[in-house]
Amino acid sequence: MKTLYCKSLRDLDRTSREILAFFPAERVFAFYGQMGAGKTTLIKNLCRHLGVIDMVNSPTFAIVNEYRTLQGEPVYHMDFYRLKSCRELLDIGGEEYFYSGNYCLIEWPEKCEELLPDNFVYIQIIVDDTNQGRTILLRQGGRPSDVRE
Repeated sequence: MKTLYCKSLRDLDRTSREILAFFPAERVFAFYGQMGAGKTTLIKNLCRHLGVIDMVNSPTFAIVNEYRTLQGEPVYHMDFYRLKSCRELLDIGGEEYFYSGNYCLIEWPEKCEELLPDNFVYIQIIVDDTNQGRTILLRQGGRPSDVRE
């Protein structure tokens, strides 16, 4: 497991570069953290580093947003918060996104975790006591129940 510290928004660029450097071949990233931990903020910054040219917004109501990079490649941003069951994700072809070979950045993955590929990148964002800094735990594969802090 790798641990990063993001003390302020100024650290986001460094944090995003490190995440992408740690996992250069992986494409499915699952973001865990309480409401307001900064999942969407980190994903917006990651998208910028991936060369996304579209406006990045939370797909809470759409479930999946598709963005394009400068090279025309798709990047999928998913938010499972509103899903009532994994069946809803299957009905929209959710698993196809995971195996497309394109980046999939997923908020609230615990709602349909059993559908994620085994090699997904687990990213847990932990808010510090002052609500300013964040500890970011990174690990490839496994489920949160497998992670021992």
